[in-house]
This record gives sequence, structure tokens and C-alpha cells, in this order.
Amino acid sequence: MRIRVKICGITRAEDARIAADCGADAIGLVFYAASPRAVDIKTAAGIVQTLPAFVTSVGLFVNPRPEDVEAVLRQVSLDCLQFHGEESAEFCEQFGHPYLKAIRVQDGTDVSALASQYTRARAVLLDTYVKGLPGGTGQTFDWSRIPADCPKPVILAGGLTADNIAGAIQQVRPYAVDVSGGVEASKRIKDHAKIRQFIFEVNHVGASEDK
Repeated sequence: MRIRVKICGITRAEDARIAADCGADAIGLVFYAASPRAVDIKTAAGIVQTLPAFVTSVGLFVNPRPEDVEAVLRQVSLDCLQFHGEESAEFCEQFGHPYLKAIRVQDGTDVSALASQYTRARAVLLDTYVKGLPGGTGQTFDWSRIPADCPKPVILAGGLTADNIAGAIQQVRPYAVDVSGGVEASKRIKDHAKIRQFIFEVNHVGASEDK
């Protein structure tokens, strides 16, 4: 199975275009003011307009008010929503958009039980738990904690780079992988060579396993 790739934390149209040109399946836009990778609505709308067909735009929110999500959706043509806080399934479902639910994994996290609560989620995104940080930690977690029979497709995130992605895929065999800091030149600025190398490594692992 081909592993999909999401490049998150996009803040510039040129980075979105490079990600698409390199074969990214999705790009992520952060609508969480406390994040160093947050974008405003106008910037996000411009980025989405530059995307070619078949590249999914994902909007990331952390414990938002419903009116905040609705304000974004009125002006930004998002294909999918990603909820990275403690949002309930009922909350996530109210916007009439496909959604992903992030689960931050630490000791004792029952991934299957949490994933089962979000019956309409298109996938669960598994990230590293760090107290006080909802995401973008740049740290991996113990991938052995991911159950082989997770009830939802798994998007693996947290500290991924071109150097460790092959091992991550071979161990977890996720539906998709999500990277942000691992392909940056600096906060908010993507390194185009790192994007290219990351996607190459993902595709190389998939091609090797198909032989």
C-alpha cells in the first residue's frame, strides 16, 4: 500500500507548491494562534488557491470555539479539518467536513479505545505527548504503543525526518505520515530539499516493500 504524505505547518504559497510538486498528498495549515506556524485566514486562503488538483488542504485547530472554525471555513476552501486538542466527537462532526482526530501518545494511552470514540473520523493522527504542547514537538514516541488493529487508519506524526521515516514505516505501517519541523529550514520556513528527500524516502520504502 502506498504511504500518503502530509506536509504540515505551511505558511507560504511557495512551500505549498514545492510540496505538491514533490508528491505530497496533503498540506496542513495551522489555525492555532499559539503555534509558531500559525497562519491568518487571508494567507491561508491564498495558499489553498495555489494548490493543484488532488492535493488535500487540511486545517488544524486546537480546542477552538465553533465560531472560529466557521470563520475559517467561510473564507478558506479546506478539504478536511484536523482537531488536535480535547475536542469531542460531537464537536468535530458539527461542521459537515471530513475530519482527522489527533491523539497524543504517552505511557498508558489506549489508542484503540480513544480512536473508537471518533466513529466518523477519516483517520487518527498519532503524535507525541509533551505537557503543554498540543503538537509540533519534534519528538518521536514509542511506536510499539500503536496497536496493529487500530480501528481507524493511522497517520503517524511526531519527530519524523528523512533519516528515521523508513524505520517508522517499516515498524508502524501507517496509512500516512505527517511532517512539519522535520522539513524546515527554520520555524515557518520549509526547506525544499528536505521536503524532496522526505517524500523520496517514503516512496522508496513503499517501492521496496512492493517488490
